[in-house]
Amino acid sequence: MAADGGTRGGADTYGHCDPRFSRVREVFDAHFAEGEELGASFAVFLDGEPVVELWGGAADRRSGRAWERDTPVLAYSCTKAVTATAAQLLAERGLLDVTAPVADVWPEFARRGKERVTVEHLLTHQVGLPAIEEPVPVEEFEDQAAIADRLAGQEPIWEPGTAHGYHALTYGFLVGEVIRRVSGKSVSEIVAAEISGPLGLELWVGAPDDVAARAARLSAGERPAEPTAPTAPTAPTALTAPTAPAPVAELPGRGPGDPVYEMARASLDRDSLLNRALGNPPIHRLRGGANHPVVLRAGWPAMGAVTTARGLAGFYRDLVAGRILRPETLRDATRRRVNGPDRVLFVDSSFGLGYMRPAMTFLTPARGAETAFGHTGMGGSLGLGDVEHGLGLAYTMNRMAGAASGNLRAYRLAEAVYGSLP
Repeated sequence: MAADGGTRGGADTYGHCDPRFSRVREVFDAHFAEGEELGASFAVFLDGEPVVELWGGAADRRSGRAWERDTPVLAYSCTKAVTATAAQLLAERGLLDVTAPVADVWPEFARRGKERVTVEHLLTHQVGLPAIEEPVPVEEFEDQAAIADRLAGQEPIWEPGTAHGYHALTYGFLVGEVIRRVSGKSVSEIVAAEISGPLGLELWVGAPDDVAARAARLSAGERPAEPTAPTAPTAPTALTAPTAPAPVAELPGRGPGDPVYEMARASLDRDSLLNRALGNPPIHRLRGGANHPVVLRAGWPAMGAVTTARGLAGFYRDLVAGRILRPETLRDATRRRVNGPDRVLFVDSSFGLGYMRPAMTFLTPARGAETAFGHTGMGGSLGLGDVEHGLGLAYTMNRMAGAASGNLRAYRLAEAVYGSLP
């Protein structure tokens, strides 16, 4: 029995699992037994009730500190769905019209061909500003308005509204600035006051010092000797810089022209749009990369959420139950706006108003292919909601997978959940 009441599983894992979901615990334990995890947590709510909460392993590879039930960790792009929800809260109150030009609330944005760009273009990754052109200095990392102003001065690299491409970091600075302009508050402040605080969720967009101090430390996973997962091409994380190009024969996919191959090749090109989108602001310049206190407290609205699996799953539980947004608001916000080849990632992606929908970048079991929504996070984390099935689930971890969209750990866990439903 764990100190906090959870039962012990295999490989130093703890927690509880409803007997109907015993397969979930088997998968979770297997990831540790097979050396795929350092530390991790997984939580599931079904119809508002907690049916799975598992955790285990090490929160810090260096010290051996154990991953506890309340260990938070940076969840990278899982943040984007939280930021999208903050925007929808403002839309419900009549403060934000997502169909209106961004310039209506941010006049300085109406430059260099962006006069007709709408808020919806920002939320759906269609604006054509996936990368910041000039390197952002470290001293500017906590000045989101200054970073947003850099983007306001850029020209889109494609005509807004004609294509979509993943805005890995710029999504947050763009949407966050719109939110600040209409509300006078940061995304971090809105989430704390309107979502996490009232609902008692262990979810922060920008961690307070005490939360950052007990956060799990992210660790780069080992690079496999040979490509083993064709759906998960190798890409740099915020802990590492791009490596030298691999021989063509070693890249996954079916060769030039295949989206998986092209994504893998782009990930190894320092000057590719993919790496420019992922690498600026240049987090790797900080000692410890994304583990640095500046990153943990900055609250970047694209990747700054520090959360437990229970907190992130609770966020989706409450979204699904209508406690954060009205059901009709959520239904419209999760409606697919874009679907198909991604100009940055090459593989297919699909988005509603900031929420990922099932596609190659958001792998979902067949039972959730038309109903699931949420967001993945670099390295492997996942937050997922499903109104039809009454699900809210989340997976957090600290061993970063060597792939832009994570690896299959979260998918296997989600597959076990859906497979356990009646």
